[in-house]
Amino acid sequence: MAPGDEQGAGAPSVATEAVLVRSAEVPADAKQVRGYDFDGGVDYERLLGTYLSTGFQASSFGRAVEIINRMRAWRLSDEPVAEGDSAEERDPAHRRSVRCKVFLGYTSNLVSSGIRETIRYLVKNRMVDVVVSTAGGIEEDFIKCLGPTYLGAFELEGRALRSKGLNRIGNLIVPNDNYCKFEDWILPIFDQMLKEQTEQGVVWTPSRLIRRLGKEINHPDSIYYWAYKNDIPVYCPALTDGSLGDMLYFHSYRSPGLVVDVVQDIRAINSEAVFAKRTGMVILGGGLVKHHICNANLMRNGADYAVYVNTAQEFDGSDAGARPDEAVSWGKIKPDAESVKVYADASLVFPLLVAQTFARAD
Repeated sequence: MAPGDEQGAGAPSVATEAVLVRSAEVPADAKQVRGYDFDGGVDYERLLGTYLSTGFQASSFGRAVEIINRMRAWRLSDEPVAEGDSAEERDPAHRRSVRCKVFLGYTSNLVSSGIRETIRYLVKNRMVDVVVSTAGGIEEDFIKCLGPTYLGAFELEGRALRSKGLNRIGNLIVPNDNYCKFEDWILPIFDQMLKEQTEQGVVWTPSRLIRRLGKEINHPDSIYYWAYKNDIPVYCPALTDGSLGDMLYFHSYRSPGLVVDVVQDIRAINSEAVFAKRTGMVILGGGLVKHHICNANLMRNGADYAVYVNTAQEFDGSDAGARPDEAVSWGKIKPDAESVKVYADASLVFPLLVAQTFARAD
């Protein structure tokens, strides 16, 4: 019989000491884990409200809701008057009118998807102040005004699709004819822009080009039509990385000379951040759009609020996968800022996030 196996003997002390370690006292304000109780029926408002106490990425979602609602609620009147404030900045009415400047960034695949309609809602209703996207995030919006995108499947074979002139974006299908329609629409606009550049000295920048295209599309389904109507700047530092670049390439042979100046736009987006009293970032996806917004906020020593939604991991050192705390080390987010990263597909999360924040009455 092994030691300690005697009948009636207590458990070995080494085991009880290992398993039954006494807990430190839990803080009185600690939140208890509790999910939604379906016994009370289905109430989506209450259901989403329980995400904060559910744990894992549900709690990150709940934290994102809190942060976005705080950035939306902030007014300059919430802060004490500073010694160097101007007469206007001391005026109570003016202080109540000054809000947090919201930067919205998203990658092109989201405009290809149905998240386009959620983004359009925000821009149409002036709920964001500055927009940053990739070239695909610009052109896909206009292309959808000219021809539909269809739901397909991730498993469709590329060779078979290519033979039919069909392009796959994940489980979405875009007929190549849509890009032909885009070419027919945009090249005459480029001709007119070149004429204005030559005859009137107009200096085109990516944001000014996007504004012009938003005016020309004149379609209420378009994000950039509403950006034009509401005077919301849209920045795209990699404008040539997509079909827009293809069109500029073709136009450079047909009618050489059109110039698009990126320098004025980097000054413009940095100024958006530098001269803001408070800034918030809502960034869907990673890569260029994430860094471009964060870097603009570096110019003011960091954003005050930040919400990231993406599926990228940080172990490879990519900016796309980096958590908000890495941006703190660069001065792109303030050390005392409220920030969260939601590890999730934005097509699942963002409409729910908007439902709990921007779409709610102030």
